[in-house]
Amino acid sequence: MTQTQVRDTGGRPVLVIGGGIAGVTTAVEAAEAGCDVILVEKLPYLGGRVARLFRYFPKLCPPGCGLEINFRRIKINPRITVLTQATVDDISGSPGDFQATITVAPRFVTDACTLCDKCAEVCPVERPDDFNLDMDRTRAAYLPHRLAYPPLYVIDRVACPSGCTACRDACAYGAIDLTQQPARRTVKVAAVVAATGWAPYDATKIDNLGFGRYPNVVTNVMLERLAAPDGPTRGRILRPSDGQPPASIAFVQCAGSRDENHLPYCSAVCCAASLKHVTYLRDVYPEARITIFYIDLRTPGRLEDFLQKVTADERLTLIKGKVAGVEEDPATHDLMVTAEDVMGGRKITQTVNLLVLATGIVPQTDGLPAGFALDEYRFVAHSNGGTGMFAAGCVTRPEEVSATVQDATGAALKALQAVVRSAHHG
Repeated sequence: MTQTQVRDTGGRPVLVIGGGIAGVTTAVEAAEAGCDVILVEKLPYLGGRVARLFRYFPKLCPPGCGLEINFRRIKINPRITVLTQATVDDISGSPGDFQATITVAPRFVTDACTLCDKCAEVCPVERPDDFNLDMDRTRAAYLPHRLAYPPLYVIDRVACPSGCTACRDACAYGAIDLTQQPARRTVKVAAVVAATGWAPYDATKIDNLGFGRYPNVVTNVMLERLAAPDGPTRGRILRPSDGQPPASIAFVQCAGSRDENHLPYCSAVCCAASLKHVTYLRDVYPEARITIFYIDLRTPGRLEDFLQKVTADERLTLIKGKVAGVEEDPATHDLMVTAEDVMGGRKITQTVNLLVLATGIVPQTDGLPAGFALDEYRFVAHSNGGTGMFAAGCVTRPEEVSATVQDATGAALKALQAVVRSAHHG
């Protein structure tokens, strides 16, 4: 829908909590239908987990182009207010007449920023790069990533030396304001959409798989960044222990999922993600030996063809069986993976250079304000239209990106209905 086709709904804004693909989609769809939208994101940039992906499955295309299109839709639409480094502290009121309190943390960089990089060049200290999951470092004055929106640097003042003003002094555009303070806003909104997304299950809790003890045990989200050209290894996928290419790699499916001691539910996308990761490895290491240990390979619907295509790889071995334990050879940092082989009726031990844990999806609901109903696994339960509080994306259930976009479009429609009702009763 173009801007000239938009009809003003006349109601109060929609508040969207979370600026990942679900929140961004909800915001642009609601705004282009005529709603004002306040989009709140706790990080300094929009895009969430999708911004950290190297490729989507099954087409194996990069997400950057789709994100750029959505960022442009936000940029040209005056109905959308974006608040990054912001949290929603409280929501009160009733459908059509909510009041939300928002805290916006200081960025210390203003809209005058031109991305000249002078602040980072003179910054004397480094910090862990959270965009790359702390696998490399940035300066305390940094651009979150190359496609970051808003396209602004940010200053990590916690990492700065006391009294340091090097970044401010180097900025020829006066874009750095080290006196900024947290700001609180109170807004009236008609509807609220939670789109706070997901986090990977904490693999250190899975004692038998060695994550956190052995450097060459990594998670699926870490591999995603290792494969990315802007990742910590510039896409080369190297062993953390020695920076060498792995000749043998194993994947452990359901690492924490479908386990009554961890996540009792299936995380839905892990199998397809590991198949995608096989293609990453095959692109850079044509001769590598790859093994997937699995309980069931679940790729429903349109992803069945993707499963068949990837598993046709002659150097890929599929072993049905749970991994019982992982040990490390301290001399080589190679990993001995002991697992059951259900089809062979035996226990096996395989030595690999790199082990990838397909960790599950955990909903990010702990920071949500009161008012959202949660199910037994702490996902947001879908509400009826009378509550005025809705949810979209992986905060409601594990799902792939395309399903998240559809879900978010539906949430935008529900929010639009709430706005229209508030306008009629206002």
